[in-house]
Amino acid sequence: MSRLTAFVLTAVLALGATAGLAAAASSPSSPAKVGVRTTKLGKILVNAKGVTLYLFMKDKNGKSACTGACAQAWPPLLTKGHPKASGGAASAKLGTTKRSDGTTQVTYNGHPLYTFIMDHNKPGATAGEGLNAFGAEWYVLGTKGNKIEK
Repeated sequence: MSRLTAFVLTAVLALGATAGLAAAASSPSSPAKVGVRTTKLGKILVNAKGVTLYLFMKDKNGKSACTGACAQAWPPLLTKGHPKASGGAASAKLGTTKRSDGTTQVTYNGHPLYTFIMDHNKPGATAGEGLNAFGAEWYVLGTKGNKIEK
């Protein structure tokens, strides 16, 4: 797993300026949507495009501990306004948290949500499951808001 982490870090650093521009360009203009998709890990949370959402075990009290290079490798799910639930995701578990850069990140059951660049925006991909990167492990979330382990 450390080789994958090293690869991700290398990719992020190599694309640093481009990734930063892409992140700025993807600032939300509407509420984020959180849905559900069935995968080999079971029913998991996904964004509006069906891309897997993760939690970061280093996050505490609903606040993100993932910034800088971490947030480039694990882009936070950002929203404008209160996020919307669909397809089995629970509206009552959705919330938001302010990030250190002032943007608003979606939470589910108190966990800030992220995608993973190595999933390549492919619906159902779970390449980040169980990885230890940026100081803690990353897990896919189930519909109850709990981490799913392989």
